[in-house]
Amino acid sequence: MNDAVEIKVPDIGDFKDVDVIEVLVKPGDAVEKETSLITVESDKATMEIPSPAAGVVKELKLKIGDKVSKGSLIMLLDAGAGAPAPEAEAIPSGPASSKDAAAAAGMAPAPVAAAVGADLHAEVAVLGAGPGGYTAAFRAADLGKKVVLIERYATLGGVCLNAGCIPSKALLHAAKVVTEAEAMSRSGIEFGKPKIDVDKLRGWKDAVVGRLTKGLAALAKQRKVTTLQGAGKFESPNLIAVATPAGVKRVSFDVCIIAVGSCVARIPGFPYEDARLMDSTAALALADIPRRLLVIGGGIIGLEMACVYDALGAKVTVVELADGLIPGADRDLIRALAKRIEKRYEAIYLNAKVAKLEPRPEGLLATFEGEVKPQQQMFNRVLLAVGRRPNGGDIGAERAGVAVDARGYIPVDKQQRTNVPHIFAIGDVCGEPMLAHKATHEAKVAAETIAGHKVAFDALTIPSVAYTDPEVAWMGLTETEAKQQGIAYDKASFPWAASGRALSIGREEGVTKLLYDKTTKRILGAGIVGVNAGELIAELVLALELGADMEDIGLTIHPHPTLSETPFFAAEMALGSITDLYLPKKP
Repeated sequence: MNDAVEIKVPDIGDFKDVDVIEVLVKPGDAVEKETSLITVESDKATMEIPSPAAGVVKELKLKIGDKVSKGSLIMLLDAGAGAPAPEAEAIPSGPASSKDAAAAAGMAPAPVAAAVGADLHAEVAVLGAGPGGYTAAFRAADLGKKVVLIERYATLGGVCLNAGCIPSKALLHAAKVVTEAEAMSRSGIEFGKPKIDVDKLRGWKDAVVGRLTKGLAALAKQRKVTTLQGAGKFESPNLIAVATPAGVKRVSFDVCIIAVGSCVARIPGFPYEDARLMDSTAALALADIPRRLLVIGGGIIGLEMACVYDALGAKVTVVELADGLIPGADRDLIRALAKRIEKRYEAIYLNAKVAKLEPRPEGLLATFEGEVKPQQQMFNRVLLAVGRRPNGGDIGAERAGVAVDARGYIPVDKQQRTNVPHIFAIGDVCGEPMLAHKATHEAKVAAETIAGHKVAFDALTIPSVAYTDPEVAWMGLTETEAKQQGIAYDKASFPWAASGRALSIGREEGVTKLLYDKTTKRILGAGIVGVNAGELIAELVLALELGADMEDIGLTIHPHPTLSETPFFAAEMALGSITDLYLPKKP
């Protein structure tokens, strides 16, 4: 029978009463020498405490949340031959330890066994170079880490920059110019029908993307971040194999940040081999302007692309499975958008779906199902925009021991750690909402945690924006959520028809809505529909993060006449002090 060995926290320098943030083993587990047992965190560093011997865990003597110092008992170990003497101390090491912490403890950071046979070694490897990935890489480099950034595309920026956020906004701007020119005819100014050079428009859009991708390449070079093009997959907890154009390259790492994003969701049974069935990437390539376009999905991506193709001359039909467009937003915000596009689009079908798409020489024949079942119709092109799925299942995560759920998401904690302490995940792959601005903030948390900073991702809200015409933006609590959760609230909605600025630009359909606590009048949420709603929502995000109330917003002087006044007017409505509208006194 093996002797039980007490494993204790070693000398960790000046650190005392540090928090146990992870317990990595359980009774009955067999551990090898150097297997990590627990992770501890101080205000300066995160450290893993490995086992000094092989054996079987007999009994744990601590739990997550406990505070430990030198000499604290971690566990009892049934050690095999060659085990250290009783009361042996573990030696802190591991990829998550900072250099400062290691120096304080009088030792160098532990080497990585997986470095054997690797072509490159990184202190921090970042898998994916979208907005989250390149932000993580650049921040880690700024904090003194040697970084390797792995990206499957030929340029940095990921889907967002190359085939998503940026090219779509460029085309949406072009669409806005066209529709604004049309609208000016009501004011006595006629421009005539626009002549659209699709090749030139595509080239301009690509130039915008190219300028930004070149800028990212320059920033990587300035920071001495090594970039490697190719699809990366884990081979072990400390090794990634990258299929580059020149063959497979292996990158070993101390710490890794997974930033592999998401991909387009598909409906089974559709003819994906037919180029006339497009995803958002193909739609942004702008091969041509179809005479008739069917958009499957009435969410943000589908409606943004519908706005573009409508302005460029296509007859657009939208089909949405839910009972309203952009299901995540409150219905009163969507009303102004729906009213505008109902007049412009050929048709909008709600509570409906496309059951079948049949390729024909003259187009794609769509068969519909739903409450109001349309007849079969022929379309020149079809855009599938029914959401995105995370790429967590495509990177060999199981070979690194990283947990991936059934949907492809990688669970993380507030420091963006996965269940493997030296591997982090950020962005789309670690959960909703799938938004670039969420990913960039998570990226900095991960990089700073790795560098030993005491940080966490703890945003009170993450704003959402549909860059449609008009734009729809919201943040914090929605009315739908408040009702579902039984949260008491009051609201103030300011109609843009009372805004001098909105009237002067001919866009009085907008609304700015504030939700606030009945008692304290602190802001709980906000929604805006109207021109530049995505720009206007930022003030209200800040207000929520700072705990502002209606008086804080209503007593802040806003420039006049601007659309930025509309949150101010809504706050005055909540306070009963507005003079730009007449509100009858409540009995």
